[in-house]
Amino acid sequence: MTESASNDGENAARVIAGRYRLLGPLGHGGMGTVWRARDEVLGREVAVKEVRAPAGMDPAEVSRMYRRLEREAWAAARVSHRGVVTVYDVATEDGRPWIVMEIVRGLSLAEVLEGDGPLPPQRAAHIGEQVLSALRAAHEAGVLHRDVKPGNVLIANDGRVVLGDFGIASLEGSTAITMTGEVVGSPEFLSPERALGREPGPESDLWALGVMLYTAVEGVPPFHRDTPVATLRAVVDEDFPPPVRAGALAPVLEGLLVKDPGQRLPATEAARMLRIIGAGGTVRGFGGPVSGPTVALAAGAASGPTVGPDTPVSLVRHRHGRPTPPAPVPAPMSAPGTGGPRRQGGAGAVLTAGIVLLVVVVALLGWLLWRDLRDTGGDGGVRPTLPATPTASADASPSPSPSPSPSESPSASPSASPSATAPANLTVSAVQAVRDGYRGTCPAPAAEAPAFTATVTVDRTPAVLEYRWATRSGETSGPGWQSVTYRAGGPASMRLDHTELTYYPDATFEDAVRLEIRSPAEVSSAWLEYSVTCEEETPTDGASSPGASGPSGSPSPEPGATVSP
Repeated sequence: MTESASNDGENAARVIAGRYRLLGPLGHGGMGTVWRARDEVLGREVAVKEVRAPAGMDPAEVSRMYRRLEREAWAAARVSHRGVVTVYDVATEDGRPWIVMEIVRGLSLAEVLEGDGPLPPQRAAHIGEQVLSALRAAHEAGVLHRDVKPGNVLIANDGRVVLGDFGIASLEGSTAITMTGEVVGSPEFLSPERALGREPGPESDLWALGVMLYTAVEGVPPFHRDTPVATLRAVVDEDFPPPVRAGALAPVLEGLLVKDPGQRLPATEAARMLRIIGAGGTVRGFGGPVSGPTVALAAGAASGPTVGPDTPVSLVRHRHGRPTPPAPVPAPMSAPGTGGPRRQGGAGAVLTAGIVLLVVVVALLGWLLWRDLRDTGGDGGVRPTLPATPTASADASPSPSPSPSPSESPSASPSASPSATAPANLTVSAVQAVRDGYRGTCPAPAAEAPAFTATVTVDRTPAVLEYRWATRSGETSGPGWQSVTYRAGGPASMRLDHTELTYYPDATFEDAVRLEIRSPAEVSSAWLEYSVTCEEETPTDGASSPGASGPSGSPSPEPGATVSP
């Protein structure tokens, strides 16, 4: 029998701090053992993390290890998010701290990869989106995780993805406890800036997320070498091997695994891309979805806008952490008798690219205007494309739409503008929660579920508004991006109502929702908090569809948004 097994047997049935009875080990890690235990006071099962100092360790090192464990509890307790393991208590027994936390039943991502092999890109993106949501909550609380890897990501039996082990987390404003020269974290998942001894930031966690996603789809970490030193050297100096299984996830990997943290894919853009890929869509580089007409710059233009509300300004694509230089623009042939081809300078290349872009944009606008006139039958009016039939009065309570909007799915193409004039300005007002909570059997009736409303006013009509109700967690019963038209001569104000039907069976689901507008201007409202408490589980007739955005255990909800003039 090994020493670890012997200690496990001795500790079984032991009561910690007079309250937590150890029932059996759940797993072993580099810092100790996680136990399944019973809280004798509240009568519930919990997980208790025990740290064992290695034999012969200097007392100062033992004290430092215990302080790190206490800091793990401190860090995790500061993060309020369903994707972070909840810490209940920090007990002291025999001079050592024991962390008491919620028990998550399931497997780690490392165990899933070991048993099933590499994941499909869509499933990896879904897991990555939830891990990123937890990281963003931690970063907002001033906490860096610093050890994002498959072993610290738990896949619960109910489908929930949980980020655990904040044992080496770094808090803003705290004093570093690590020794000079000590490598904290797994070398394969360290960012280049941390490997060089520089101060890490939230971008370091994003790098580790990229390495984790690469490992999930390819089966091996991209920078793993035979020794830790060789691994760190590869992290700093070498490009990651081109992925062969990543598929639609490849642009996200390229964006996250950029050596320079200042050029790394931002968390908000990474979350958007992962959400689209997890729903079965595809993205192109750092821009929006591939579906829908797009306009690309002529070869040789280093940067510039593409047509599409989500497409960023920069078009320089990164490959393995380095920018790909633009292709040269061929010089035009000279006229006969001029003595051969004439060289074209940099200014001429830019001018040529600008002219090409202008011609393409004008052609696209003409096509969009023609399509709009065709759809309206040439009568000069603008036919509304509402996600639901407008309600008769402005005070009607929110209810699910009877039919989804034709423009539910995100698209890189803009909605047809009624005219070629400047886009209308808009004002968002009266953003509020009609109901910010629900308690009862689930799913909640639409008339009792959390509901929200906002009023959007444009300064001129006709105008086309593209909007969605988005949640902080990314899990929503809403239909996604929608389009609504302000008709010429009609009301300049429109009320947008939304009902949120997402829930967890036999649990409380807490989240926040806000209104996001991407056209004719990019506007986001403040977050509105809400909660749904299910007092008993409602059985489902079948598993939800892979593209459903609601949490596991909830039925695929109908769209919950209405529009009122």
